Amino acid sequence: MDTSIFIAKLIGPILFVVGAGVLISRAAYSEAADEAIRSRALLYIFGGIGFAAGLTIVLTHNVWVWGWPVIITILGWLMMVRGALRILFPQQVADLGAKVLQSSPSLLPIGGFVVLVIGAVLSYFGYFA
Repeated sequence: MDTSIFIAKLIGPILFVVGAGVLISRAAYSEAADEAIRSRALLYIFGGIGFAAGLTIVLTHNVWVWGWPVIITILGWLMMVRGALRILFPQQVADLGAKVLQSSPSLLPIGGFVVLVIGAVLSYFGYFA
């Protein structure tokens, strides 16, 4: 099986369900995000998991082509950078996250919608195209 299709089948449904969850249970996700931002241990754990997952994607799928597979590569790099920032600068990440959650509550559903769409696109290409 092609690596792009395998990764799309793997992360497409995950992103779709997470995005739908954010849209359906906005208050619960907002509370969870607030709790995660206040916990340095969670920031560090999520940073390590995100960095490892992003690095795994980059090492197996560093494909820079014009087409849908580049979405996977970009997601891998973004996950790796976000994970590294959480590990290296947990206080700054927490401060920024708290500011964003308080000043722009509409960003959570917008982010949920974006994640849902990316998940739908990857699921389509992984399972149906």
